[in-house]
Amino acid sequence: MQVNENQTLSQNINEQEQNIVICMKWGTKYGAEYVNRLYNMVKRHTTVDFKMVCLTDRAEGINPEVQCFPIPPLALPEGSPERGWNKLSTFEPDLYGLKGNALFLDLDVVIVDNIDDFFTHPGEFLIIHDWKRPWRITGNSSVYRFKLGAFPGLLPYFRENFDKIRQEFRNEQAYLSWYIDKHSKQTYWPDSWCKSYKYHCLQKIPMAFFKPPVKPEGVKIIIFHGEINPPDAINGGGGKWYRYVLPSQWIKDAWQ
Repeated sequence: MQVNENQTLSQNINEQEQNIVICMKWGTKYGAEYVNRLYNMVKRHTTVDFKMVCLTDRAEGINPEVQCFPIPPLALPEGSPERGWNKLSTFEPDLYGLKGNALFLDLDVVIVDNIDDFFTHPGEFLIIHDWKRPWRITGNSSVYRFKLGAFPGLLPYFRENFDKIRQEFRNEQAYLSWYIDKHSKQTYWPDSWCKSYKYHCLQKIPMAFFKPPVKPEGVKIIIFHGEINPPDAINGGGGKWYRYVLPSQWIKDAWQ
């Protein structure tokens, strides 16, 4: 009997310490290849044990090593604006029985260096600090980490107060940052770890016509937001007239 109790205790500890990488795919903007590339990048760039989970409405074509679950419903009024609200469903008090550290990654991030520290860096909730408006509490939710089930009131409050929230908050990351900060739990990743391709890698005009985008020193994850995505970075183009984009070989090498 003692052996069984010890085995159960060991199993519970392992579940609490499990590292789970979560991504989310809904609609048709991103295909299964984005999930598969993300899994490949995580696997290449971490030495810690992890499980990868995709919350999705379309699991076809996704690598079988990625565990897929339906996106938990938010029960929003019909016709509500799509502002990334679905990402808040990662904070379900009981997310399919998953336990441990959850590292959320947007599908279009590109991992370029080891990410072990993202699982161990101290903090109860970590998110990217806003690059353009660092005086705001709002973080960029392309990369965030938390303990699954640690904020059980976040989603119920959102559901109960959605009409007010959608008037006060531009998108999901604004509400998320506000709620976590209100509980004094929000902290930010070290500045060099997550960089914007648009802001930190592209050359300024006129040099952008002659010099390819650069990889910032110390960066681990490149974030894509706005009009440029990884295929644009690889092939060139996709940016506005004042953000000329030459092809980037180092993104091509990483995004596979």
